[in-house]
Amino acid sequence: MKVFSLFCLILTFNISVFAEERFTNSDGKSNNKSLREIIKWSSESNRPNPEYLEVFNINNPYIFKTDKPYAFWIGHASFLVFNGDITILFDPIFSERASPFKLFGPKRLIKPAIEISNLPNIDLVVVSHNHYDHLDIQSLKDLQNRFPDIVILIPKGDSQLLEKYNIKKAKEFLWWDNYKIKDSTITFTPAQHWSARGLTDRNKSLWGSWYVSYMGKNIFHAGDTGYSNDFKEIRERLGKVDFAMIPIGAYSPNWFMNYSHVTPEQAVEIAIDLNAKESVAMHWGTFILSDEPVLEPKERLKIAAKDKDINFYTTFPGTLLRIK
Repeated sequence: MKVFSLFCLILTFNISVFAEERFTNSDGKSNNKSLREIIKWSSESNRPNPEYLEVFNINNPYIFKTDKPYAFWIGHASFLVFNGDITILFDPIFSERASPFKLFGPKRLIKPAIEISNLPNIDLVVVSHNHYDHLDIQSLKDLQNRFPDIVILIPKGDSQLLEKYNIKKAKEFLWWDNYKIKDSTITFTPAQHWSARGLTDRNKSLWGSWYVSYMGKNIFHAGDTGYSNDFKEIRERLGKVDFAMIPIGAYSPNWFMNYSHVTPEQAVEIAIDLNAKESVAMHWGTFILSDEPVLEPKERLKIAAKDKDINFYTTFPGTLLRIK
């Protein structure tokens, strides 16, 4: 099992001498980890014991029958959001594992708070990057079967992957590209991360965050990211944020994770950089992807948000949050 875990790490971080760099972060750098660093983390890693969040499973979509904006955390980075104009599904993963393998790889600690069959009508699916815990092929196929006309917004470089599985109506984006639907404008914005699905495609597709604007109300989904100046630039170019979804997990050990993931304290800094009126945490409590205790991000965020006196909190999957 230890050998298989190491193989999964190498696959996940895609350290291949044949990998051809294509995209970089806004600082011109890439998250390149050496094989020695991967082996070091694997040998020293002390994965935490499972801990479980309470999940409010929704079996009837009646709670979504409202004209008031809302956000609904399904789990991990998957959010269902209605901004008063359109309904968007961010980074949907409903599968049991975030892995290219059916029997191995990170397994869900909690079930999705809602099944695809119980979702309300969706206008858009948006994907931040192609890692298995954010771009889940089976979920996209199931969503397309349920909503045949759905449009999927993806980073530049990922369309070939979706076409391989006959997933249609996907549109690729570079940073700062816009998409207009009804009266909403969706902008693909930067984040500090990387991409890969296998051993030879590292950074051949882009990664990022999503900014949604409608009637002067701005909603932001950070995807998966390390801390950078990108969020200050997003605020400067597009305006302050009313409601933000920001990752707080998968940060330990810091020496290995800090370039591509944020700590809860850094997540608070992102909220400050965005001048976010309200922020909710994501990317924690669903999969064990790193070494910190499963529920530690929640406690650290509570302290950090109080220290900075900002409205940034955690919630239970299945809670309907009203966006003010």
